[in-house]
Amino acid sequence: MEKQILCQGAEAIITKEEDKVIKQRIKKSYRLPELDKKLREQRTRKEAKLLKDSSKYIPVPVLISSSDKETKIVLEFLDGKKLSEHLNTLKNAEEVCKQIGENIAKLHNEGIIHGDLTTSNMILKSKEVERQGTLVPYEVYFIDFGLGFNSQKTEDKAVDLHLIKQALEAKHFEHFEKFFNAVLAGYKSASKNPNEILKRLEKVELRGRYKQAG
Repeated sequence: MEKQILCQGAEAIITKEEDKVIKQRIKKSYRLPELDKKLREQRTRKEAKLLKDSSKYIPVPVLISSSDKETKIVLEFLDGKKLSEHLNTLKNAEEVCKQIGENIAKLHNEGIIHGDLTTSNMILKSKEVERQGTLVPYEVYFIDFGLGFNSQKTEDKAVDLHLIKQALEAKHFEHFEKFFNAVLAGYKSASKNPNEILKRLEKVELRGRYKQAG
């Protein structure tokens, strides 16, 4: 059975095997072996749980299996477009960004923080779905919950939004403002308390500017 390496990061190797994606957490030689094993097991367990929980609210890959002992999770392979590579050229890019905002808000409503919101961690899949009474031919899937966690803190939700803003500015700078405004429009439409979170976002951004100035 042929394996194809999709990505090799600091924390894990991600491979494709037929119609499955396997995320295998890597041993870290600089950590004590017992501590390393415990950390990798905990992170595998946490990521699997976040995927299961998130699947109730937004599109994510189906979790096929997970093993704490082997520190790996097996997911369905999503046959779609990585948004980081295609968002700039999509005719319906602003609508897609609006759905991104809605997805983030739906997670935040349930106390789920993604922790790594970039367009590299989003897949656009052709799939006819009804959204607000209208049929649309796509669905935005969130992937890689490896840095995710549970929190109802306004600060954590604001930081999550700050991450997607930074990602859009870095990767899609030509259309950054209209893309992020569309994300905010989607977020406001689906969030239970958008005003409080967006007010905190302003403070998070101010802190960032102070750090850069210093």
